[in-house]
Amino acid sequence: MLASIPLSAVQPTPFQRDLSPTHAKRLAQKIDETAAFLDPLIVVRGDDGRLWTPNGRHRLAAGKVLGLKQITALISPDETLAYRILALNTEKAHNLRDRSLEVIRMARSLAERQSTAKESQFSNEFEAPELLTLGIVYEKASRFAGGAYSSFLKKVDRFGDRTLPVSLRERQDHAARLLEIDAQVKRIIAALQAKGFKSPYLRNYVAARINPVRFHKVKKGDTKPPMPLAQALTRMAAAAKGFKLESVSNSDLAWVAVGASAE
Repeated sequence: MLASIPLSAVQPTPFQRDLSPTHAKRLAQKIDETAAFLDPLIVVRGDDGRLWTPNGRHRLAAGKVLGLKQITALISPDETLAYRILALNTEKAHNLRDRSLEVIRMARSLAERQSTAKESQFSNEFEAPELLTLGIVYEKASRFAGGAYSSFLKKVDRFGDRTLPVSLRERQDHAARLLEIDAQVKRIIAALQAKGFKSPYLRNYVAARINPVRFHKVKKGDTKPPMPLAQALTRMAAAAKGFKLESVSNSDLAWVAVGASAE
């Protein structure tokens, strides 16, 4: 049903990404300039009986900036839309941190609602398994450089068949281990910088060097990882501890820069 409803009656889903005040103000300015609101919110009934929007946090904020009393919404009886944020939210592109935090917040909410459901049942809602692991990491360290480890996680992280509460406890451990590895990487970077290496791609270079599956080619349709995530983290941690500073050359860093630019 398409309807004009009170702005105060709608709230964003509680696991949605954090508000960007800058984007909300810019959106309010554009709505004011065009005198038009052309993209209605998608709205469903939330857990607490109020109306939730999975894709309209910034439009809601813009409406408040403009002093709107009503807002246009497409109201759906399908409450599962609240958990399809990544597919629905197109007004502001998600970066890796945004996506990861939204996914882990969704997972925690679903774990409370459907404690016996398996993690793999929500592959569409979560989009990618590594976002769950990275989400936990970002909760603990908001400035974590997830992009440096994304390639590694894509190759070894998979959705599991355990229940969501059990799976999340397991991922807590994986996230803690990844943060420990990143602490080792930071120490390596500091040592390299002390030796005169100043490349902005040092983190990507070190993360690639200690990646135990960096030479593994992912084949289309291949669902089995080259090794379990826990084993891969163990090998990565060992490689970080045994990293040889004298093996690094400026030519190696140049190749990393070329690869990063192409990506």
